Amino acid sequence: MELQHGAHLAYCTNVHHGQNWPETFDSLQKFALAVRNRVCPGRRFAIGLRLGSRAAAELADNLAFTEFQRWLERNDCYIFTINGFPYGTFHDAPVKEQVYLPDWTSPDRLAYTNLLFDLLARLAPDGVDGSVSTLPGGFKAFIKTDDQVKAIRQNLWRCVEHVSNLSEKTGKKLHLGLEPEPLCLLENSAETIPFFSQMRAEHKNDPRLEEFLGVNYDCCHFAIEFEEPCDALAAFENAGIRISKIHLSSALKARATPEAMVALQKFSDRVYLHQVIARTSNGQLTYFRDLPDALEINSTFKIQNSEFPEWRIHFHVPLHAAAVPPFQNTNDHLSGVLDWLAKNPKACSHLEMETYTWEVLPPELKSRTVVEQLAAEYDWTLAELARRNLFKS
Repeated sequence: MELQHGAHLAYCTNVHHGQNWPETFDSLQKFALAVRNRVCPGRRFAIGLRLGSRAAAELADNLAFTEFQRWLERNDCYIFTINGFPYGTFHDAPVKEQVYLPDWTSPDRLAYTNLLFDLLARLAPDGVDGSVSTLPGGFKAFIKTDDQVKAIRQNLWRCVEHVSNLSEKTGKKLHLGLEPEPLCLLENSAETIPFFSQMRAEHKNDPRLEEFLGVNYDCCHFAIEFEEPCDALAAFENAGIRISKIHLSSALKARATPEAMVALQKFSDRVYLHQVIARTSNGQLTYFRDLPDALEINSTFKIQNSEFPEWRIHFHVPLHAAAVPPFQNTNDHLSGVLDWLAKNPKACSHLEMETYTWEVLPPELKSRTVVEQLAAEYDWTLAELARRNLFKS
């Protein structure tokens, strides 16, 4: 969907199933068009495409690609961004830390991401930038040596070279966005900026770094890290790091009361990793790998409310959902990002709503169909954008 100032909005289709291309295409036909008909019938509709490695390889087949291209044209839909974070399975089976593999130490991750750009260069309309979002190097626990970090930088630079060549060949502006996430190699602005500085030192006076590599700013992730949106975004801007895409997302938060500890059990699922960061009254942060770990430690050591007054949990909750005690959300962080964007409308042209956790939501947050929920997220988002003069209906 086209917004003001040349920006574009989509929802990320990683909320739907799609291990291979036929499953992915079926989900698009079944759900994406139904959402469009609810949100903006008769208007050009953007799709935030999620392609795993198998689906991407199958879409690269000429027959499949031509069929998809014609479907997009026939339904007045377009692609401006691809989620290249999950390489493989993302539904139906435990994902947890496996979502970070293969990471950027692996040539498989590089080849997969380059393929996504090959597809995007052909799919993105003329005059529209194309972005791919990816994991921020890898999961911290898997990165044990300096050589691994060096390999990550080298593979990312090879991808930058590929994107640069594609952009020059096609005349389309393409860029890769690293998505900082709790407990990853790059999880906040303080870790991300030095990483880019190191890459800049290794490729002195080469403008391709700033042009083709940036950050995918996921509002949920940065809120979990207790970052202030305007401070983090200003820090990236001052460091010369582009904001490739903004994920409009909200995290779960709660005070560490006995009531909340019991209620949080229903957000603990077997599929996704739900990192937890707890902040004490003196500002100290404590990190937990997953929500079950945090709940177990809380129970075992009888951590008191005064020690961990606030928990922020990596669980994407619907943008439009009202906070139900004992829980809150981090929509205040998201609002801060939109306020910043209203003052800097040319800073980022790619916005994508990403609430992929629909299938594992507790029943009280899942009373609607997925189409109804996505339509409600559009309603909420478009109203917030309109209030800041970033969208006109």
